[in-house]
Amino acid sequence: MYSTGIAYLLWLISGFGALGFHRFYLGKPGSGLLYLFTGGLFGIGAFYDLITLPMQVREANLRVGYRDAFLGAMAGDAHGPIDRTHTGGVRSLGRKESLEQAILRTAKKNKGVVTPSSVALECDKGLDDVKKALELLVEKGYADLRVTKNGALVYFFQEFSEGGSHPDLEEI
Repeated sequence: MYSTGIAYLLWLISGFGALGFHRFYLGKPGSGLLYLFTGGLFGIGAFYDLITLPMQVREANLRVGYRDAFLGAMAGDAHGPIDRTHTGGVRSLGRKESLEQAILRTAKKNKGVVTPSSVALECDKGLDDVKKALELLVEKGYADLRVTKNGALVYFFQEFSEGGSHPDLEEI
C-alpha cells in the first residue's frame, strides 16, 4: 500500500515535484519521465500534484487492490488474493472470514478439539463472542461439549477427529 506521507516526501525531495519521484513511487513511470524531462510540466504539474497527491495515493492503492484481486482470481481463488496465514490455512483477502469459518478451521487444525481461547487467537473476535458461537454450534448438534482428562472443557467436532473420537476426552 502506498503512503501519502512518503509520496509528499518524494514530491518535496524531487524539487517540489519537478523531478517526478512521487510519480514513479505511485506506479506512474510514464508521467514520472515526463515530469523528469520537463521540470514537472514546467511547474504546473508539480503544483497540481501538491493539491491532488492524497487522491492520487488513494487511486494507486485501489489499482493495487484490483490487481491483487485479479491475480488472486487467476490463481484459483474466486474471492480475491490468497493470504497464507501463520496457521498454515488459506483465507481470501477479498472477503472477511466468518466466525463460524474460523471455528471450523481451528477445529480442523486441532483434530476436532477447540476452546474459545484457541479460536479467539485465530480470528479477530472476543472470547464472549466465540463462546456464544460455540454454544450455538453445540445446540445445533454440530459439536459436543467434552471434558479433558485434566478437567478442561473443550468443544469437539467429530468430523475433524481421526477415527471419529478422541481418546483424551470424556463426553458430558
